[in-house]
Amino acid sequence: MERILSRREASEAVQDHGWRYVLGTLQTSVPVRTLAQAISVAADAVTVCGEDADRHLRVDVRPDLAVFTLQSSEHAAVTDRDAELARLISAAAGTSGFLPEPGLGAEAPRSVQLLEIAIDALDIAGIRPFWKAVLGYADEAGAEGPEDPLVDPVGQGPAFWFQQMDRPRPQRNRIHVDISVPHDEAARRIEAALAAGGRLVSATRAPAFWVLADPEGNEACVTTWQGRDPQDVS
Repeated sequence: MERILSRREASEAVQDHGWRYVLGTLQTSVPVRTLAQAISVAADAVTVCGEDADRHLRVDVRPDLAVFTLQSSEHAAVTDRDAELARLISAAAGTSGFLPEPGLGAEAPRSVQLLEIAIDALDIAGIRPFWKAVLGYADEAGAEGPEDPLVDPVGQGPAFWFQQMDRPRPQRNRIHVDISVPHDEAARRIEAALAAGGRLVSATRAPAFWVLADPEGNEACVTTWQGRDPQDVS
């Protein structure tokens, strides 16, 4: 039986194999030179995953990059099987001469990441059906409540989640972007955003998330897995 891993367990299980834990998934990327190479690396990954490929693995194949995501579709979380599959995929890619990596640092186009869009609302249950219908989105597995997030059923678009407001805030943007990055990418991403004219609004919940704003006050959060479990909060 699969065991759901804690955030820290998931991160530590794959970090040395070129993967990162990002927003309930394991992710890595493999730089390639052609689409044929990307498809070949993806095919090798499917082979080593065997029957578990359909339940755990997603691959975004491009002419210069193959991006791998692992998550149990049954649990909508990372399990010990996902960690095992990550190690198998890395080994298979290495045998073919490719290096799985999370894309950290300024040399890479960008790190692996996931985007979420947050909507502040006074009545989440009242607005959620509209967003579900207009986006063509669906309930996340195991999260079907009237205030739960919405996800793209084909896995292409960012998740939408709803943040409870306690009073109207007409002068503040009501929709913001969450950029979930590897824990060891956050500092570089924040530094780049500040150098580009942004400002730090709040770091009180760091390293779970930092709130940044552009020069006109529109906000975005850089988030990591850290600081979300009691043992990770100092």
